[in-house]
Amino acid sequence: MSIVLAFSGGLDTSFCVPYLRETYGEPVYTVTVNTGGLTEAAIAEIEALSQKLGAAGHFTIDGRHDLFRDHLSYLIKGNVLRGGVYPLCVGPERIVQARKVVEVARQLGARAIAHGSTGAGNDQVRFDVALRILADDLEILTPIRELGLSREAATAYLKERGIEVPEKKTAYSINRGLWGTTIGGRETHTTTEPLPDDAYPDTVPPAQAPDTPLELTIAFEQGIPTALDGEAMDPVTLIERLNQLGAAHGVGRGIHVGDTILGIKGRVGFEAPAALILITAHRELEKIVLTRWQRYQKDHLADFYGMLLHEGQYFDPVMRDIEAFLDSSQQTVTGTVRVRLFKGHIDVLGCDSPYSLFNSKIATYGEQNRLWDGRDAQGFTRIYGVQALLAARARQSASSYETNQTAA
Repeated sequence: MSIVLAFSGGLDTSFCVPYLRETYGEPVYTVTVNTGGLTEAAIAEIEALSQKLGAAGHFTIDGRHDLFRDHLSYLIKGNVLRGGVYPLCVGPERIVQARKVVEVARQLGARAIAHGSTGAGNDQVRFDVALRILADDLEILTPIRELGLSREAATAYLKERGIEVPEKKTAYSINRGLWGTTIGGRETHTTTEPLPDDAYPDTVPPAQAPDTPLELTIAFEQGIPTALDGEAMDPVTLIERLNQLGAAHGVGRGIHVGDTILGIKGRVGFEAPAALILITAHRELEKIVLTRWQRYQKDHLADFYGMLLHEGQYFDPVMRDIEAFLDSSQQTVTGTVRVRLFKGHIDVLGCDSPYSLFNSKIATYGEQNRLWDGRDAQGFTRIYGVQALLAARARQSASSYETNQTAA
């Protein structure tokens, strides 16, 4: 029998390797799922660390395309921004990571799966819920949460076994991914201070960004980004390219305050250039191709979808129902959008689509319209206000009645 550990190479998951091996007397296999943000050098360091810690074997799995197909594509289709600002950088990654870890556990015939989440944050819920649904027959082990271990204690434990833990190079906790990077530190423990410029690892400070703006053209096909400046790209490559371009122009920084799954308030910094560029462009394209009621329903359903995804409820059947609606809504979301990046700002310059409802061949814009004449407009305005008129008259009548009754 064996144990499979979701392994990031950080302090907590590093502690888990020797602890699990010594506590349960079973081989421990580590799995790192790359959901973006890992260079080849970083992957090599993680693999070497796993071996040094005594893992029986290590698996590195590329989960970026799964992340886009199953999650990010719907965040774009829904223009999902939690609290109107945060593009859900982390939550979807945990679903992909849980799935891949379970696949390895099945492959090895493991009896248990472990993760290094603490008892304080959202990730423990995301992992536990996903793992129970995907592998309810396997035991879930969570040493850090069960022991309530401090960083100092974990560091000392590893040093006793000859494993030196590098000093943190920054005072901030950084989680890089394809859809963005989250940043936690002293300032995010309160609601009063912004993060300093040097807390953001990849984006340049907007004030120091180039004085010349950058214009880009993004092509979408049925809601999916397919090309950048006329060059066809798979979505993962396109996102990675936009992250680089946006970071150079100070685009994508923000701080989000919201409700954690456990019910307390949380605050996190983030930088997500590609996510904010794509959602801004996609939202503008939808404005010219969708009806008002499509957009109205999409906004409500997409906000609900984002909340459930963020809170680890991806496997609830309602999520498939909402995805079906989002897919249907994107049938005409095809076209190009021109955006300008300048010192931290994203501006939409224009967009075009063969499905545009903003079409002079259908209607003229200004003082005249081909679809109706003045008499039609006059009749429409009379009918359009009927219910409000009736309500006003009813209130006036009731008020007069009450006045007469009082006088009597």
